[in-house]
Amino acid sequence: MHAPSALPSPPAVSVRNLTKRFGDFVAVDNVSFDVSQGEIFGFLGANGAGKTTTIRMLTGLLKPSSGEGTVGGWDVNREYEKIKTRIGYMSQRFSLYDDLKVRENLLFFGGIYGLSSQKIRERVKELDGSLNLLEMENRRTVSLPLGFKQRLALACAILHKPPILFLDEPTGGVDPIARRYFWDLISELAAGGTTVFVTTHYMDEAEYCHRLSIMDKGRIVEMDSPFAIKKKYGMTSIQDIFIQLVDR
Repeated sequence: MHAPSALPSPPAVSVRNLTKRFGDFVAVDNVSFDVSQGEIFGFLGANGAGKTTTIRMLTGLLKPSSGEGTVGGWDVNREYEKIKTRIGYMSQRFSLYDDLKVRENLLFFGGIYGLSSQKIRERVKELDGSLNLLEMENRRTVSLPLGFKQRLALACAILHKPPILFLDEPTGGVDPIARRYFWDLISELAAGGTTVFVTTHYMDEAEYCHRLSIMDKGRIVEMDSPFAIKKKYGMTSIQDIFIQLVDR
Protein backbone atom coordinates (compact mmCIF):
# COMPACT_ATOMS: atom_id res chain seq x y z
CA MET A 1 0.00 0.00 0.00
CA HIS A 2 1.41 3.35 -1.00
CA ALA A 3 1.74 6.13 1.57
CA PRO A 4 -0.41 9.16 0.73
CA SER A 5 1.53 11.86 -1.07
CA ALA A 6 2.12 15.09 0.80
CA LEU A 7 -0.20 17.95 -0.08
CA PRO A 8 1.50 20.77 -1.98
CA SER A 9 2.42 23.77 0.14
CA PRO A 10 0.23 26.85 -0.36
CA PRO A 11 1.95 29.68 -2.22
CA ALA A 12 3.89 32.16 -0.12
CA VAL A 13 2.44 35.00 -2.21
CA SER A 14 -0.73 34.81 -4.29
CA VAL A 15 -2.10 37.73 -6.30
CA ARG A 16 -5.21 38.02 -8.48
CA ASN A 17 -6.06 41.06 -10.61
CA LEU A 18 -4.15 43.42 -8.34
CA THR A 19 -4.47 47.02 -9.47
CA LYS A 20 -3.30 50.40 -8.15
CA ARG A 21 -4.50 53.72 -9.52
CA PHE A 22 -3.35 57.20 -8.65
CA GLY A 23 -6.12 59.36 -10.04
CA ASP A 24 -6.28 58.61 -13.77
CA PHE A 25 -2.85 56.97 -13.77
CA VAL A 26 -2.76 53.17 -13.50
CA ALA A 27 0.54 52.23 -11.87
CA VAL A 28 -0.21 48.50 -11.58
CA ASP A 29 -2.72 47.08 -14.03
CA ASN A 30 -4.54 43.85 -13.19
CA VAL A 31 -1.55 41.63 -12.33
CA SER A 32 -1.86 38.00 -11.21
CA PHE A 33 0.80 35.52 -10.09
CA ASP A 34 1.77 32.99 -7.40
CA VAL A 35 5.14 32.68 -5.69
CA SER A 36 6.11 29.33 -4.16
CA GLN A 37 7.79 28.88 -0.81
CA GLY A 38 11.57 29.00 -1.17
CA GLU A 39 11.37 30.55 -4.64
CA ILE A 40 13.39 33.52 -5.88
CA PHE A 41 10.79 35.44 -7.86
CA GLY A 42 12.10 38.38 -9.86
CA PHE A 43 10.34 41.46 -11.16
CA LEU A 44 12.31 42.92 -14.06
CA GLY A 45 11.39 46.26 -15.53
CA ALA A 46 12.48 49.80 -16.25
CA ASN A 47 11.91 52.59 -13.74
CA GLY A 48 8.19 53.35 -13.58
CA ALA A 49 7.12 49.89 -14.75
CA GLY A 50 5.15 49.25 -11.53
CA LYS A 51 7.61 47.04 -9.64
CA THR A 52 7.91 49.16 -6.50
CA THR A 53 4.18 49.90 -6.36
CA THR A 54 3.47 46.17 -6.46
CA ILE A 55 5.90 45.51 -3.61
CA ARG A 56 4.42 48.33 -1.55
CA MET A 57 0.97 46.75 -1.88
CA LEU A 58 2.28 43.32 -0.93
CA THR A 59 4.14 44.62 2.12
CA GLY A 60 1.13 46.47 3.50
CA LEU A 61 2.46 49.96 2.77
CA LEU A 62 -0.07 50.77 0.05
CA LYS A 63 -3.70 49.74 -0.24
CA PRO A 64 -4.71 48.20 -3.58
CA SER A 65 -7.35 50.01 -5.64
CA SER A 66 -8.83 46.63 -6.63
CA GLY A 67 -7.97 42.96 -6.80
CA GLU A 68 -6.89 40.59 -4.07
CA GLY A 69 -3.85 38.80 -2.75
CA THR A 70 -2.29 37.03 0.18
CA VAL A 71 1.20 37.15 1.65
CA GLY A 72 2.03 34.31 4.02
CA GLY A 73 -1.68 33.53 4.09
CA TRP A 74 -2.65 37.05 5.19
CA ASP A 75 -4.98 39.20 3.08
CA VAL A 76 -3.34 42.30 1.56
CA ASN A 77 -6.60 44.27 1.77
CA ARG A 78 -7.51 43.53 5.38
CA GLU A 79 -4.58 42.02 7.26
CA TYR A 80 -1.66 44.24 6.24
CA GLU A 81 -0.57 44.79 9.86
CA LYS A 82 -0.16 41.02 10.28
CA ILE A 83 1.75 40.84 6.99
CA LYS A 84 4.32 43.32 8.30
CA THR A 85 5.23 40.98 11.18
CA ARG A 86 5.89 38.03 8.84
CA ILE A 87 8.12 39.62 6.23
CA GLY A 88 11.47 41.30 5.75
CA TYR A 89 11.56 44.38 3.57
CA MET A 90 14.50 46.23 2.04
CA SER A 91 13.26 49.35 0.30
CA GLN A 92 14.60 50.88 -2.89
CA ARG A 93 15.79 53.94 -1.01
CA PHE A 94 18.14 53.58 1.93
CA SER A 95 15.83 53.68 4.94
CA LEU A 96 18.08 53.28 7.99
CA TYR A 97 19.06 56.04 10.41
CA ASP A 98 22.18 57.88 9.25
CA ASP A 99 22.89 59.42 12.65
CA LEU A 100 23.01 56.02 14.40
CA LYS A 101 26.00 53.70 14.47
CA VAL A 102 25.83 50.38 12.64
CA ARG A 103 25.23 48.38 15.82
CA GLU A 104 22.58 50.89 16.97
CA ASN A 105 20.64 50.46 13.75
CA LEU A 106 20.80 46.69 14.17
CA LEU A 107 19.59 46.92 17.78
CA PHE A 108 16.79 49.30 16.81
CA PHE A 109 15.42 47.24 13.93
CA GLY A 110 15.87 43.96 15.78
CA GLY A 111 13.90 45.45 18.67
CA ILE A 112 11.06 46.40 16.33
CA TYR A 113 10.70 42.71 15.51
CA GLY A 114 10.72 41.78 19.19
CA LEU A 115 14.25 40.36 19.40
CA SER A 116 16.17 40.72 22.65
CA SER A 117 19.57 42.43 22.67
CA GLN A 118 21.21 39.04 23.25
CA LYS A 119 19.34 37.45 20.33
CA ILE A 120 20.29 40.36 18.07
CA ARG A 121 23.97 39.99 18.96
CA GLU A 122 23.81 36.24 18.25
CA ARG A 123 22.06 36.85 14.93
CA VAL A 124 24.56 39.53 13.87
CA LYS A 125 27.41 37.08 14.52
CA GLU A 126 25.62 34.54 12.29
CA LEU A 127 25.31 37.10 9.51
CA ASP A 128 28.81 38.47 9.90
CA GLY A 129 30.34 35.64 7.88
CA SER A 130 28.33 36.76 4.86
CA LEU A 131 27.98 40.49 5.43
CA ASN A 132 31.05 41.48 7.49
CA LEU A 133 29.04 43.79 9.71
CA LEU A 134 31.18 43.77 12.84
CA GLU A 135 34.20 45.43 11.26
CA MET A 136 32.27 48.71 11.10
CA GLU A 137 29.81 48.31 13.97
CA ASN A 138 30.93 51.52 15.70
CA ARG A 139 30.88 53.74 12.61
CA ARG A 140 28.04 56.14 12.05
CA THR A 141 25.86 54.96 9.20
CA VAL A 142 26.13 58.27 7.33
CA SER A 143 29.88 57.69 6.86
CA LEU A 144 29.56 54.22 5.30
CA PRO A 145 30.23 53.45 1.61
CA LEU A 146 27.05 52.71 -0.36
CA GLY A 147 27.84 49.01 -0.69
CA PHE A 148 28.14 48.63 3.08
CA LYS A 149 24.94 50.62 3.64
CA GLN A 150 23.15 48.13 1.41
CA ARG A 151 24.64 45.25 3.39
CA LEU A 152 23.42 46.83 6.61
CA ALA A 153 19.93 47.37 5.18
CA LEU A 154 19.77 43.72 4.12
CA ALA A 155 20.94 42.59 7.57
CA CYS A 156 18.21 44.65 9.24
CA ALA A 157 15.62 43.07 6.92
CA ILE A 158 16.62 39.48 7.77
CA LEU A 159 17.56 39.76 11.45
CA HIS A 160 14.29 38.12 12.53
CA LYS A 161 14.56 35.31 9.94
CA PRO A 162 11.39 36.20 8.03
CA PRO A 163 9.85 33.43 5.90
CA ILE A 164 9.19 35.94 3.10
CA LEU A 165 11.69 38.61 2.04
CA PHE A 166 10.96 41.56 -0.23
CA LEU A 167 13.97 43.26 -1.82
CA ASP A 168 13.29 46.35 -3.91
CA GLU A 169 16.31 46.90 -6.18
CA PRO A 170 18.70 45.84 -3.38
CA THR A 171 21.84 46.28 -5.49
CA GLY A 172 21.09 49.68 -6.99
CA GLY A 173 24.30 51.69 -7.22
CA VAL A 174 26.42 48.79 -5.97
CA ASP A 175 29.52 47.63 -7.88
CA PRO A 176 29.39 44.31 -9.82
CA ILE A 177 31.46 42.35 -7.28
CA ALA A 178 29.22 43.47 -4.41
CA ARG A 179 26.14 42.65 -6.50
CA ARG A 180 27.34 39.07 -7.01
CA TYR A 181 28.05 38.87 -3.28
CA PHE A 182 24.46 39.92 -2.56
CA TRP A 183 23.05 37.32 -4.90
CA ASP A 184 25.10 34.56 -3.32
CA LEU A 185 23.43 35.40 -0.01
CA ILE A 186 19.98 35.65 -1.60
CA SER A 187 20.45 32.18 -3.13
CA GLU A 188 21.58 30.85 0.26
CA LEU A 189 18.47 32.24 1.95
CA ALA A 190 16.19 30.69 -0.67
CA ALA A 191 17.95 27.34 -0.35
CA GLY A 192 17.11 27.49 3.36
CA GLY A 193 13.41 27.93 2.58
CA THR A 194 13.03 31.71 2.53
CA THR A 195 10.81 33.05 -0.24
CA VAL A 196 12.55 35.97 -1.93
CA PHE A 197 10.62 38.51 -4.00
CA VAL A 198 13.10 40.83 -5.68
CA THR A 199 12.86 43.71 -8.15
CA THR A 200 15.70 44.71 -10.41
CA HIS A 201 16.49 46.50 -13.65
CA TYR A 202 19.83 44.70 -14.05
CA MET A 203 19.45 42.12 -16.80
CA ASP A 204 22.23 39.86 -15.49
CA GLU A 205 20.49 39.58 -12.12
CA ALA A 206 17.42 38.15 -13.81
CA GLU A 207 19.41 34.96 -14.48
CA TYR A 208 19.65 34.25 -10.73
CA CYS A 209 15.86 34.05 -10.30
CA HIS A 210 13.94 30.77 -10.36
CA ARG A 211 11.16 32.59 -12.18
CA LEU A 212 11.07 35.99 -13.75
CA SER A 213 8.23 38.39 -14.38
CA ILE A 214 8.84 41.18 -16.90
CA MET A 215 6.76 44.31 -16.29
CA ASP A 216 6.00 47.17 -18.64
CA LYS A 217 3.63 50.08 -17.98
CA GLY A 218 2.10 48.35 -14.97
CA ARG A 219 1.41 45.04 -16.69
CA ILE A 220 3.13 41.66 -16.67
CA VAL A 221 4.14 41.02 -20.28
CA GLU A 222 6.05 37.76 -19.72
CA MET A 223 6.54 35.31 -16.85
CA ASP A 224 8.49 32.05 -16.64
CA SER A 225 11.95 30.78 -15.75
CA PRO A 226 14.80 32.67 -17.46
CA PHE A 227 15.66 29.49 -19.39
CA ALA A 228 12.08 29.01 -20.60
CA ILE A 229 11.74 32.66 -21.61
CA LYS A 230 14.95 32.53 -23.66
CA LYS A 231 13.82 29.29 -25.27
CA LYS A 232 10.41 30.73 -26.12
CA TYR A 233 11.90 33.72 -27.94
CA GLY A 234 14.85 31.84 -29.41
CA MET A 235 17.33 34.24 -27.84
CA THR A 236 20.26 33.85 -25.46
CA SER A 237 19.96 37.28 -23.85
CA ILE A 238 17.27 38.37 -21.38
CA GLN A 239 18.21 41.94 -22.26
CA ASP A 240 17.35 41.43 -25.95
CA ILE A 241 14.03 39.84 -24.99
CA PHE A 242 13.27 42.66 -22.57
CA ILE A 243 13.95 45.32 -25.19
CA GLN A 244 11.76 43.47 -27.72
CA LEU A 245 8.86 43.20 -25.27
CA VAL A 246 9.09 46.80 -24.06
CA ASP A 247 9.47 48.24 -27.56
CA ARG A 248 6.45 46.22 -28.67
